[in-house]
Amino acid sequence: MAKKGFWTEFKEFISKGNVVDMAVGVVIGGAFKDIVNSLVANIITPCISLLTGKSSFSELVWEMKAGVPAVLAEDGTVITEEVLPVVLQYGVFIQKIIDFLIIALTIFVVIKVMTGIKNHSEALMHKLDAERFEAEQKKAEEEAAAKAAADAAAAEAAAAEKADIEATRKAQQETATLLADIKELLAKK
Repeated sequence: MAKKGFWTEFKEFISKGNVVDMAVGVVIGGAFKDIVNSLVANIITPCISLLTGKSSFSELVWEMKAGVPAVLAEDGTVITEEVLPVVLQYGVFIQKIIDFLIIALTIFVVIKVMTGIKNHSEALMHKLDAERFEAEQKKAEEEAAAKAAADAAAAEAAAAEKADIEATRKAQQETATLLADIKELLAKK
């Protein structure tokens, strides 16, 4: 068996359906993320900022230790280094929770709608299958009834023909008997 080249294997890998589906999912997921981020940043956050008085949640911080600015000498040399404040940025955390909840809610709604559509289409397909089955059953019953009627008519015609044949035979026998009687009478005279 010949060894496949790198590009041949790559071509086979990339042409598989699941890889293409995954790529489409990643692209749609990226676009979906942008939509959700825009929803949060441009619609929800401004509405909530009316309540907090801040322009965004990321501005909500708790300063646990104040910072100290650097002290410079007159010649510009640093006497003491700047000490940055120690802050707890709980606003960023709240923003991430809101982002997560909106994404989860949106995914839930999309899945709910898709499931509803799928269930509705399955119900329609089931209904169509049931109607098709009923139509086929009705057609089969009508064909069976027509065949039974035709068979009954054929049986009736056969019975009538048999009765006619029997009547003809009986008449022939009676005629033969009558002729034999007449012959006998004539022979006696």
